[in-house]
Amino acid sequence: MDNPKLRKLLILLHLFGGSFMAPAFILVAITGGLHMVGNGEKVETSAISLPAGTQVDLKSKTAEDDVRAILKAANVDMKFEYLKIRGTSFETRPTSRTHVKFKPSPNGLTATLNKPNFQKAMMEIHKGHGPKIVRTYHKLVALMLFLVVLGGFLIGLLAKNYRGKTLAAFGLGLLFYVVAIAFA
Repeated sequence: MDNPKLRKLLILLHLFGGSFMAPAFILVAITGGLHMVGNGEKVETSAISLPAGTQVDLKSKTAEDDVRAILKAANVDMKFEYLKIRGTSFETRPTSRTHVKFKPSPNGLTATLNKPNFQKAMMEIHKGHGPKIVRTYHKLVALMLFLVVLGGFLIGLLAKNYRGKTLAAFGLGLLFYVVAIAFA
C-alpha cells in the first residue's frame, strides 16, 4: 500500500515530533558524552549546623513543611519541590540546583548544602532529577520517541522504494539487540 497523503502526514508529524524532542536529545547527548569522558561534574558542599536532636518524621504529611522550617531556622534560604527519601536519609529535590542532603547521626540529623556546577546540574536533569516541569517534558519526550520511531518505521513500509531497506535495517537492529541481550 503506497499512500502518498498518509506518508506526507507521517513525515510532517515525524518532523515536528523530532524537532520538539531535539532539545532533550541534545542535552542527553552532551551531558552523557561529557559524563562518559569524566569531564567536570562537581558539587560544592558545606555543612549546615542543625540543633542536636533534630528529627523529621518522614512518614508525616507535614515532612516537607518540617524540613522547610528546619532550613529556615538554620538560616538556609532555599526552595525545593519535594523530598527524595532513601531509607532514613533524604534530600531536597530538584538536585539540578542547590539542594540539601540529610543523614541520620547519633545526635539527630546532619545536613549538607550542595551546589552543583553547570555540568553537574545538567547531568542531574539528564538523570531525571530536575524540576517537575522538566520531568513532565521528559515523559512526553519518551512517549513521542516511541511514536516518532513507529511513525518512521511506517513511513519506510509505506514507500515501495524504502520497504526492503526498512525491513533489512529493522532485522539488523533486532538481530543486534537479541545478540547483545543474549551475551550481556
